[in-house]
Amino acid sequence: MNTTLQPSRWLFAAAMIALGITGLVNGDFALAWQQVPAHLPGRTVIAYVCAIIELALGIGLLFRRTLMPTCRLLFPYMLLWLVLLVVPGIVRFPRDAGSWGSFGEIATMTAGVWCLFAVHAGTWETQHLKFAIGTPGIQAARWLLVIALPMMGAEVIVDAVKAGDHVMQPWLQWWPSPVGWACLTGIGSIATCLALLFGVWPRLAATIEAAMLGLIAIAYWAPDLYTGETATTAFIISFLIAAGVWLVADTYCNVPWLAIRRPVWRL
Repeated sequence: MNTTLQPSRWLFAAAMIALGITGLVNGDFALAWQQVPAHLPGRTVIAYVCAIIELALGIGLLFRRTLMPTCRLLFPYMLLWLVLLVVPGIVRFPRDAGSWGSFGEIATMTAGVWCLFAVHAGTWETQHLKFAIGTPGIQAARWLLVIALPMMGAEVIVDAVKAGDHVMQPWLQWWPSPVGWACLTGIGSIATCLALLFGVWPRLAATIEAAMLGLIAIAYWAPDLYTGETATTAFIISFLIAAGVWLVADTYCNVPWLAIRRPVWRL
C-alpha cells in the first residue's frame, strides 16, 4: 500500500483549492454537484463557509504535518456532501440517470478521500474506527468506486444517446461519430468497474480510467473556461473525480500492472 499517495493527493488538493477559490469568487456552491436549495436561509453565507472549508482542506492535504487532521475532516465532509446533497436527488427522481450519475461522481471523489483517510489514520481512528481504516477502509473505498463507476458510465451513455451528434462541445464537432466516442467513455467506466470487481488488471484499469477522466476534462471543458462559472466549476469537479479514481488506483501500487485474480475484496 502506498502510504504517501503523493501525485494523486496533490491533484486532489489542487482541485479542492481551486474549488474553494471559485466558491469565494462566485459566492455560490458547485452548481449541479452541490444542489443546495435556493430558499435555504443564509445560503450565500453557507456557500462562503463551504468555500473556505474546501480551500483550507485542499491546503491541508499538501503538507505532511497537516495531512492526518485534514483527512479526519475531509472524509466526513465528503460523506455529508454525498448524503445530504446527492442522495435526496435520487430519492426524488429515482428514474433520472442524472441523479444516479451525480451520485457516482461524488461517490468517486469520496472513495479517493476514503483511501487517504484509511492510509493516514491516527490513534483515535485506530481505537474507534478500525472498520474504516487500514485494510478494511481500503477495501470499502474500492467497493464504493466499483458501485460509482457504472453509475457514471450509464449516465454518459444515456446523455450521449439523447443529445445525438450534439453531445460534443462545438470545437469537437469535427470528431467522427461523437455519440460513439461518448458512449465508449461510458463503457470504459463500466469496464473499469468490472476489472476492479473481478481482479483483472485492477491497477492498470483504474489508472487508465483516471487518465481518461483527466483528458476528458481538458478536452471538453478547458477551451470553455473563459465563459465563466459553469465551465470553470465543471472543469474543477472533473479533476476531482479523476483524482478520486487515481487515489484508489494508487492503493494497488504493490500489485503488478497485469495482475489477474486479485478481486476488489483482496489487498
